[in-house]
Amino acid sequence: MEAPLLPHHSRPNVPDPVYWVTPRHLAGDDGVLAERIDDTLSDLGWRMWPTSRRTLLYVSPDGLRGAEWVLAAYPFELGGLPVAGQLSARGHAASAMSEWNAYFTTGVSYEALADLLVAIDAREARDAGFEGPETVLDALSARGWIRDVDRPRTTATDPGFSSCVSLEMLPPLIEDADPRPDLVGWQAWAEPALGAPYLWCASFSASVPHELVAAFASSLASPVPVPRRTVPEIAEGRLTVVRCS
Repeated sequence: MEAPLLPHHSRPNVPDPVYWVTPRHLAGDDGVLAERIDDTLSDLGWRMWPTSRRTLLYVSPDGLRGAEWVLAAYPFELGGLPVAGQLSARGHAASAMSEWNAYFTTGVSYEALADLLVAIDAREARDAGFEGPETVLDALSARGWIRDVDRPRTTATDPGFSSCVSLEMLPPLIEDADPRPDLVGWQAWAEPALGAPYLWCASFSASVPHELVAAFASSLASPVPVPRRTVPEIAEGRLTVVRCS
């Protein structure tokens, strides 16, 4: 559930004010994640068409990268939340199998997802990734996130201990071109309060280049405020309103 940042009496034809809030990993998606994804990919020149499964499929100009809004199809869940979108890349246009996939639920900051999409678009799908897992943790550390004491090479959390990015065993149904069992991939989530439901979750399959995960992580942890008209109810007490416009 999302709620207005401040209670007010609505007046006809008067839009809700925009509040700039931080941290962005708890700001939610303002209920417009699908629209923001469409805006970003349209600006990048990706083509879109609806599928027979009532999903929206976007394909990059070179045909090697894809994004699909799958919420209507309800494919599976991450952390008890339905997967809303899937990102993928192929090595060759004739390949039927994706080299890697990334999945996310609603509630994730659309700014972080937009920065990930821009990074995916800018990166040649056939390029080999040379960065290691440390690049993800370095990106988070540069933003003030804290490495886990017990797992400093695989896990970092925000200073408020409400969000985490970690290299973990892959959840079920996460697809990757690498067929080996027991693979690990980057997982990210927000839990505004201990024991509370997850606000959002994201899962990256084992072959997702670390530099792409780092682009998402760096944006997620950015201290720059983001504009919202509504915020998730479970995160209200943990957000700071910087200014109103």
